[in-house]
Amino acid sequence: MRILKTRFKTRDAFLAAFQKTPAPGAIFCATTQSLAKNEPAVVEIYFPGLPNRVLVRGSTVWWRRALPRQRVRAGCLVAFDDDEKDKVRFVLESADGGAEPRVRRRHARLPVRLPVRWSTAGSRVTAPTHIEEIGIGGALLVTEQRPPIGTEIVLDLLLPGAARTSALAARVTYVAPTGVGLRFLYRDGGGSRRMREMIRRIRSNP
Repeated sequence: MRILKTRFKTRDAFLAAFQKTPAPGAIFCATTQSLAKNEPAVVEIYFPGLPNRVLVRGSTVWWRRALPRQRVRAGCLVAFDDDEKDKVRFVLESADGGAEPRVRRRHARLPVRLPVRWSTAGSRVTAPTHIEEIGIGGALLVTEQRPPIGTEIVLDLLLPGAARTSALAARVTYVAPTGVGLRFLYRDGGGSRRMREMIRRIRSNP
């Protein structure tokens, strides 16, 4: 998974790099890495006023080499995926100063699509679905069911390249339009370490 980090000193600097077309938007990322056209990429966006680093999926439209004499930086234009439009809208609202405040997270969420089965703690009934975001602290579970906030659930998560699922305990912390937000519950000291290894494997998987 190619992750392109963008850091803007001001909101105006972000807006100058952002393009409205193709919808839901695109952004220029300064990078010397050569990227092929239509190559999948994840853009990590941050600027003052954005509560957290936001990672948005997309694909490259073009990449160019640096032209020092013309003061042209090396970089690429990444067009965001259509299903990331809610994230793009939130980032733009933050740049305009009109977004509702969000809780600041210690760790950025990685946009993914990982198959998962989940059940409430103590129940054997599981529901197949997927996770759209994951980080050291928690995840966004896509589900039509809406367990109440505070409910503890168990996830059976299949990681890329893994032969069997990994069980994770979590608690519902908020309800989103597409599902519920989760905070992982680490029952022992090695839980967060194992999650860091999971995140590393997800990042390294194309």
